[in-house]
Amino acid sequence: MTKSSPAPSEKWADIGDLRMRYLDWGGDGAPVLALHGLASCAHWYDLVAPELSEKFRIIAPDQRGHGQTTQAPTGYDWQTLASDVAGLMSHLGINEYPVLGHSWGGNVAINLAANYPDRVSALVMIDGGFFGARLRNTTTWEEFQRRRPRDVSGTRQQFLERIKGQLSICWNEDIERIVQTMVWEDDQGQMNDILAPENHDQVMHAMWHDPASDTWSRISSPTLIVAAGPTPDRIGSEFALRKQEMVKLASQEIKNSQVHWVPETIHDIGFHKPVELADTISDFCRTGNREF
Repeated sequence: MTKSSPAPSEKWADIGDLRMRYLDWGGDGAPVLALHGLASCAHWYDLVAPELSEKFRIIAPDQRGHGQTTQAPTGYDWQTLASDVAGLMSHLGINEYPVLGHSWGGNVAINLAANYPDRVSALVMIDGGFFGARLRNTTTWEEFQRRRPRDVSGTRQQFLERIKGQLSICWNEDIERIVQTMVWEDDQGQMNDILAPENHDQVMHAMWHDPASDTWSRISSPTLIVAAGPTPDRIGSEFALRKQEMVKLASQEIKNSQVHWVPETIHDIGFHKPVELADTISDFCRTGNREF
């Protein structure tokens, strides 16, 4: 069971060429910036943030081209994405934050930590930011650029039935609501990702040509790598073994890092095990390298 809490406040900021929307769960705790994954949005943290609300004030932006933030035609390189987040920090008037990043948001977070080291007091990589150059050994650029986080097509009912199947381990009314904040319905009743295809292509270009592994050695902030352990049916699979290798490589390259595996879960840990994820983050912040 997750905690029930009031909905976060929806706020807006002008950051460079963006009109950026962000969600703020409020409270008197230390502020923490939370970055969502690719083709996702700030609502990914809807189940995790209430679990952290007693100690932290969670602030989650819709990143460039995602959610309700400007669908900018360019700027999906790591430097620009990191500067977007640094700009939000300046807007909020807080010089230094712990930063969480899920999936692709983990890549943005590690680049923020590397390029703006004085702005990131601690880094939590939530099943992201650790897939690097070794990925090229198992796929080609042509295959990689065609990848999508999920199949967004068909009617709303068809889309939801597919996602329900993919997330059957944790599907509920909250998750059904959250996934619909990441897509839109066109005039023909067909579902589409909010992240435009041409902007998704720019993201994939950055992930391939500037892999996470190029950034690891430049991170100096205390870092927690939270990796999703495979579900029982995937233990020992090629992907699970490759993931173990990448987590190990990242932890070796990132100074002052530690690893926590969440067992028997899925990539969207925040949907399946939000309480355990929140507890892991809190424990790191409380007993890790510094207090927040």
